[in-house]
Amino acid sequence: METIKISREIKKNIDTLRQILPIQESFDLIQRDMIIGGRDASFYFVDGFTKDEAMLKIMDALFGVSDEAMPEDASSFTNAFLPYVEVEMLCDMDQVCKNVLSGVTCLFVDGYDECIAIDCRTYPVRGVEEPDKDKSLRGSRDGFVETIVFNTALMRRRIRDPHLVMEMTEVGTSSRTDVALCYITDRVNPQLLADVRTRISKMQVDALKMNQQTLAEGMFKRKWFNPFPKFKFTERPDTASVCLLEGKIVILVDNSPSAIILPTSIFDMIEEANDYYFPNITGVYLKLSRILITLLTVFMTPVFLLYMQNPGWLPSLFSFVSVQGEVNLPILLQFLILELAIDGLRLAALNTPNMLSTPLSVIAGIVMGDYAVESGWFNSEVMLYMAFVAVANYTQPNFELGYALKFMRLMLLILTALFNLPGFLIGTVLVFCFVAFNKTLSGNSYLRIRRN
Repeated sequence: METIKISREIKKNIDTLRQILPIQESFDLIQRDMIIGGRDASFYFVDGFTKDEAMLKIMDALFGVSDEAMPEDASSFTNAFLPYVEVEMLCDMDQVCKNVLSGVTCLFVDGYDECIAIDCRTYPVRGVEEPDKDKSLRGSRDGFVETIVFNTALMRRRIRDPHLVMEMTEVGTSSRTDVALCYITDRVNPQLLADVRTRISKMQVDALKMNQQTLAEGMFKRKWFNPFPKFKFTERPDTASVCLLEGKIVILVDNSPSAIILPTSIFDMIEEANDYYFPNITGVYLKLSRILITLLTVFMTPVFLLYMQNPGWLPSLFSFVSVQGEVNLPILLQFLILELAIDGLRLAALNTPNMLSTPLSVIAGIVMGDYAVESGWFNSEVMLYMAFVAVANYTQPNFELGYALKFMRLMLLILTALFNLPGFLIGTVLVFCFVAFNKTLSGNSYLRIRRN
């Protein structure tokens, strides 16, 4: 928007605002005209974003201003007659429009060449209850919400360090979404911080349509063939606070109930809050268990397929592992169909009302489980291993990492089916390469354990 200075004549300011904002067309953009100290004045605000009680007190105080008491400049007027904490002087219309659309109340007074911005806004917000995805057995029960100011307050409450900085900027030419860059000055990596600032400032996007996901994709153009995530997302303020104390950077996006944490490695991805709320030996055990289960989700079904293609390799002690019944469909095809079916059930559960979740579970467990085996479509051993993989995927909290591991498993299955043992070995090497050669935002290895 072209910079337009605020005029001393209130009629010019009103005409300019009506050309920029659809005040007469939009019912929620309110213009409230009144007389203050014998001068024309106009309030501009968005209906639903303003605290009614605060506005009533402000207007009541302004109605009592006499003609003789009116100062000559807006700053003196604010200091003398505005009984509110958050007040700012604006000099151009671009700032005025941004503040009005953000929920700030703007006041024009005839004879003043500045607009008085009164931040008495309030946003519709849900409670800070614990997130559904990342629960903790012994930790706090609060979580991030869609209002960025609430999220910064949740972290500030935990870290009362004067070095904690929360920079506010905006991204998107149309959405102008608020983005907060949070870090502790004496712990953060200065080069990484400067790099993140540069990446955000150079983003040329019309809007953050998908909030933090659009911001993450704009900051780092990852290679499409590597599915492993570059960022860690969390909805827990305690997790974000711990990362800040470790020297990491936390990025908050308005309208998003999760925070972006960077830099991160694959070891950070598989961590969760419960690892920190138990004694050290218990936390280490939980981490090692999660790593082992994560490896099993990738290699269990390909190893089973490899042994089924080479039954002579299977030790007699584990002969019970082999498929006992008649195989009507190739085992690879069974695995691929079940992989797709599990995703279908996951999507169905996501879109099923809570009152119908129990019938869906009965249908999925009995009809699609038992009858699928009895009809000959699937073997019971294949169903068992895929059931383990489906449940084990939920042992790690990162949703993107779960799908990255799924793609690695599919690649291993196909290569093993096509080339037998050489295919399995090649697939294993490729899985390691996908992880080892994946670089974080700071340029470090994805396998780096040392914290920044």
